[in-house]
Amino acid sequence: MTDRDTLYPAPMAALRALAGVSLGVALLLPPSLHAQSLRLSNQVKPSLRVAQQGVTLTADFIVALVNSEPVTNNEVRQRLLRVEQQYTQRGVALPPRETLARQVLEQLVSERAQLQRAAELGIRVDDAALAQAEMTIAAQNQLDLEEFRRRVVADGMDINRFRNELRNQLLLQRLQEREVEASVTVTEADIDDFLREQNSGDLGKLELSLAHVLILVPEDASPARVAELQARAQMVADRARAGGDFAALAREFSGAAERVNGGEFGWRTADRLPSLFVDATRALPAGGIAGPLRSAAGFHVLKVLDKRQGGLPDASLIQTRSRHILLRPSAQLSQADAVARLNQYREQIASGKASFEELAKEHSQDGSARSGGDLGWVSPGQFVPEFEQAMNGLRPGEMSQPLVSRFGVHLIRVEERREAALSQRDQREMARGLVREKKAGDALRNWIQDLRGRAFVEYREAPRL
Repeated sequence: MTDRDTLYPAPMAALRALAGVSLGVALLLPPSLHAQSLRLSNQVKPSLRVAQQGVTLTADFIVALVNSEPVTNNEVRQRLLRVEQQYTQRGVALPPRETLARQVLEQLVSERAQLQRAAELGIRVDDAALAQAEMTIAAQNQLDLEEFRRRVVADGMDINRFRNELRNQLLLQRLQEREVEASVTVTEADIDDFLREQNSGDLGKLELSLAHVLILVPEDASPARVAELQARAQMVADRARAGGDFAALAREFSGAAERVNGGEFGWRTADRLPSLFVDATRALPAGGIAGPLRSAAGFHVLKVLDKRQGGLPDASLIQTRSRHILLRPSAQLSQADAVARLNQYREQIASGKASFEELAKEHSQDGSARSGGDLGWVSPGQFVPEFEQAMNGLRPGEMSQPLVSRFGVHLIRVEERREAALSQRDQREMARGLVREKKAGDALRNWIQDLRGRAFVEYREAPRL
């Protein structure tokens, strides 16, 4: 095994499966919360309501059937608690609980339909893959596996339920890779078109951060009903122009999924937004209001939160050359012992009793050992995230503390950094990745909507929270 096998990430789709494991709540959170989805905390814990000593018991019952498979009240409540926990940790205002509960239920329904499709196709996640995913999340939280499991329990979740939900998330990722990502192709013409747009200096570089309120209009609405809904949209627009809280208006009136985020889409390039929205807002300043605008879905009121000129990143990047010593925990070497041993090496190097290169050659357990732990020049994104984050925090000549990654325990030293120009080939590869990401995202959304639309869903009782 080489140093590249050890530190360089698996294919991007597989990494997304692991780095994005947040027990299925990420789609309901505003973008600012996603980065924290793997972090464990003791700040907010789900509470268990028991029918003893005056405390209310919430009995479980079926709230929906998805192709005859039940979604229970407890599933909704447990997922809702985790979503609320992440809002609280980030200091983001919570939407109304009933609104958030409806969104949680819809996501559970969609997930159940996808898991059923995975079962039909015979897709499985074996215990080895599950264990690797669990170790990856533990490493990203800088914990060994046992401590990670203790923290999961301390955060109010049964470890077996956690592992079942983690297995489901991996199943969903494998299903999406098979059904969607494998069908996404990027041609050289696609790349040429993308680069032409980025270099044109016009709409191709425009990025908008918009929020909207959608007043839904049913397809069979009478003219009188349409007029009534248009008046409601006009009222929302008037209140927004008068300085009203747009996020509150979205949560109260919008029929779009973004209402849970105060109507926010997040940053999007103009070509990823409906032309109706772009035409109405491209000339407006930040804070401007557009609408009501009529589309096939209904009436839209838009607010420009911010705007900027985007495009490809700068035609240069910062590369890093570093060394590391890797110890792999085993039956003979616990993770705690590996950390202690690397701390000893660190003290020897700092005191001048030994050199980093000598200790790496003698003790490092990967292919870089023969070159004194030298990992060569690397560009951003080439190492697994937990290693790269620690490396990026070091100055040239500085050593890290022992770092736990999914592959073992590392001691890192940054040797030097340089600015490197992107070659034409590098720029095209970067463009290929951006085009693929956009195509895959669009295809995934359409696939999920289609699968959800083909499922037979029967709603029973409303969730009790």
